[in-house]
Amino acid sequence: MSPPPARPTFSHRRLLMGVLGLGLLALMVHTVFGEHGYLALRRQQGEMDRLQQEIQRLEEENERLAEEIQALKSDPRAVERVAREQLKMARPGERVITIPENPPAPPDSDKSKKP
Repeated sequence: MSPPPARPTFSHRRLLMGVLGLGLLALMVHTVFGEHGYLALRRQQGEMDRLQQEIQRLEEENERLAEEIQALKSDPRAVERVAREQLKMARPGERVITIPENPPAPPDSDKSKKP
């Protein structure tokens, strides 16, 4: 009769389980923190959401500008409004008065006094 196959001893089993455990741990770390892992995926999803919002905002602005272009091409009142608001133009006999948005601050009387 032949002797039974050698069974791994306790230390061999322990070593094998340790190696498998480390391999599993390394795989989990790579899955979470790796270049294409969970955290990278979350960052990419956040960036994609931000870009989708930016695209939506730009599409709305394009639509608004297209409507404004169409109005300027077809509506004389729109042209007059732009001329008055942006170019500060007036009809003959009218005066244009512009008020600065940020008036200059009055001089501080405390600083002008010498101690």
